[in-house]
Amino acid sequence: MGGLDPKQMEKMMRQLGMKQTQLEADEVIIKRGESELVIEHPQVTMIEMQGQKTFQIVGEPHERRTAAPTFTDEDVQMVMEKTGKTEEEARNALSEVNGDIAEAILRLS
Repeated sequence: MGGLDPKQMEKMMRQLGMKQTQLEADEVIIKRGESELVIEHPQVTMIEMQGQKTFQIVGEPHERRTAAPTFTDEDVQMVMEKTGKTEEEARNALSEVNGDIAEAILRLS
């Protein structure tokens, strides 16, 4: 439908019982288990047709973790013993590598 201007497209959509609405939003968050997909500066369009609502989102996506990395005090102690680093340094390293002990030791060595 590349040759239609926006007014013609809107008229055709009305005839088909479709309604298109632009929504104001600062960000859109899609929760996914241990992470969230965050879409910043979104352009959100809601399309209603036959009682169903569909959302089209265009923006700048990025992912952020929501769950804290899982590691134990024993893991922290092991990293400290193997690297000679402080508890804070060991915890930070484990957090950065999501609890991977070997990777934390390599980073601190």
